[in-house]
Amino acid sequence: MRRTFIKGAVAASAAAALGIGLSACSVESEDGDSGDNGGNGDTGTDFGLPEGEGDITIGLIPGWDEGVVATELWNQALTASGYDVTVEEIGEAGVLYEGVASGDVDLFLDAWLPVTHATYMDEYGDQLEQIGTWNENAALTVAVPSYVDEVDSLTELNDNADLFGGQIVGIEPSAGLTEAVQDNSMPTYGMDDLELQTSSTATMLAELDSAIAAEEPIVVTLWQPHWAYAEYDLKNLEDPEGTLGDVETINTVARPGFSEEHSDIADAMGSFALSDEQLAGLENTVFTEHDGDVEAGVSAWLEENPFSDLIS
Repeated sequence: MRRTFIKGAVAASAAAALGIGLSACSVESEDGDSGDNGGNGDTGTDFGLPEGEGDITIGLIPGWDEGVVATELWNQALTASGYDVTVEEIGEAGVLYEGVASGDVDLFLDAWLPVTHATYMDEYGDQLEQIGTWNENAALTVAVPSYVDEVDSLTELNDNADLFGGQIVGIEPSAGLTEAVQDNSMPTYGMDDLELQTSSTATMLAELDSAIAAEEPIVVTLWQPHWAYAEYDLKNLEDPEGTLGDVETINTVARPGFSEEHSDIADAMGSFALSDEQLAGLENTVFTEHDGDVEAGVSAWLEENPFSDLIS
């Protein structure tokens, strides 16, 4: 499996290059693995998929961990079934959606609908195939460590702005979560004394970890399901006006024509499902028990959780 990466800082130039293919903006991973026996392909695991062949590119946003682990599940399953899989790591959601719509990326497994990624679906939805929903209990959140007693609701956040240094620690600027907090939550609750600090999911999680280790107050934008809720004792702030939306679904979308060319894969992905408990267990195995080694963690989880059960 070849793993490539487009940095968020160069998203604009990446988007401009989409016309000649995302791979032109990418670099091959240091291990140079061609993917002939990548993932679990050499372990004899029965993934329950018919054998096939050809190249398949799956788009991935680094740090969106439910998508990271779901993508690796399918990377291993497809590789074991004979496909040459490339995972394109792209730092901007808009660039990724454009890549799928244009056909440079075959699949994206982390589309949040109907609200979080509405902007991208409005722009590209009629050029995408919606393959299936694999989790039906996703939610956007703003959270604090449970030891922060001063706030329980977004309505109280601005009055306690000094407690958090005037900052909400966010994730990527292009994320639907960022848009929801910045355009909905902050004006609705009059957060004039707070600034949403955007960077990356990895940076947010690092700041959260450091703050909790020092038992300092911090407020972050987050979402569920996410392994951070198992790792830390967190409290979601109440959102009485519903500015972060209702429960959403996590979906797989594909480039135009994918289902016709790969009907077996599309059918299996249409049946694919991970419950909240399964996803939490998978993320815990990867990010806690295996310290973020995604391939090793997913392989270990599959030893106790047959892939064929996820597509039955």
